[in-house]
Amino acid sequence: MVIRLASAAATIIVLMIVAPMAQSAPGKVGHSARFISTMPADVTTVTNFFKQSVYDPSNNKIGHILDFMVEKDGRITAAMVGVGGFLGIDEKTVVVPFDALTVSQGNNQRLTLNTTKDGLESAPGFTYDRATAAWVTDKSVSTAAQKLPLGIGTQPRE
Repeated sequence: MVIRLASAAATIIVLMIVAPMAQSAPGKVGHSARFISTMPADVTTVTNFFKQSVYDPSNNKIGHILDFMVEKDGRITAAMVGVGGFLGIDEKTVVVPFDALTVSQGNNQRLTLNTTKDGLESAPGFTYDRATAAWVTDKSVSTAAQKLPLGIGTQPRE
C-alpha cells in the first residue's frame, strides 16, 4: 500500500513537471535556421581584422584592432583601436567607424585608417568595464580632447 502511494505521488509529481513543458506554444521557439550553400562574393573573415595592426596612409603603424562594436542586427559599426603605450601599458583605446578602415589589396594586406598616430592619440578614450561588459568613456580624457579630430565617416558599413 505504501509503495503504491509513493508510486502514485511520484507519477503525479512527474506529470506536474512535464505537462507544462509539453504544452508550450509552438510559435515561441523562434525562427528556423537558414543555411548558405555557397559563400557570398566579396566577404572576408573577422580574422583579417581582429588583433591586426592599423596603418596610416604612409604605411606607419598607428595602432591595432582590439574589439568591434556590433549592432543588434549584426552589422559591425565601429572598431576599438589601441594606440600608444608599450606592450599594452599606457595604451589608449579609441573608437573609429568600421567603414573608415580600408584593406589594402595585394599580397601584403594591411588595415589603413586615414589619420595619424597623433590624431588617434587625441581622440576620446574608452575603457572596457567588466562589470557591465561594455566600453565606457574614459573619464581621464580631458573635455578638450572629446572632439574627434579624425575627419572620418560615421556611417556604419552595410
